[in-house]
Amino acid sequence: MSVVKSPLPEEHLKIVADALQGALVDLVDLHLVGKQIHWTVVGPRFRTVHLQLDEVVASTREYADTVAERASALGVPPDGRAQTVAATSGVDTVKDGWTDDARAVRTLVDALGAVIGRMRERIRATDEPDPVTQDILIELTRDLEKHHWMFQAENGGQRS
Repeated sequence: MSVVKSPLPEEHLKIVADALQGALVDLVDLHLVGKQIHWTVVGPRFRTVHLQLDEVVASTREYADTVAERASALGVPPDGRAQTVAATSGVDTVKDGWTDDARAVRTLVDALGAVIGRMRERIRATDEPDPVTQDILIELTRDLEKHHWMFQAENGGQRS
């Protein structure tokens, strides 16, 4: 049952719905990874990493809401449930226990890099079917890339 009728043709809606759902899951999981590391980071760069993680978490939460609302506006029910995120996210899991600051940076840089790569695929996929969705994906990818750069730069160029 759909209570909202999409203005997109059915063949375009399927592509856009898949892109938005994938983006939502990645953003929700990236938010959770960021929070988990935020709570467990230790080391000489604790404060810097801790505060930067707050920025990433805030961005991902905001964009997850934007993506979910775009899906809803197109008549596609977004699915950000824990079971869906766990089953379909492309973000690696975070190790349990305390996270030293160097590993925290590597983990977040890797997670951001993975999500950015998938977002770029979604940008390409939505070019023709829905430039409005593509615009949202471009904006959020720009922000994720900024976090990716800043996290590496401010934390000594840490990479995996």
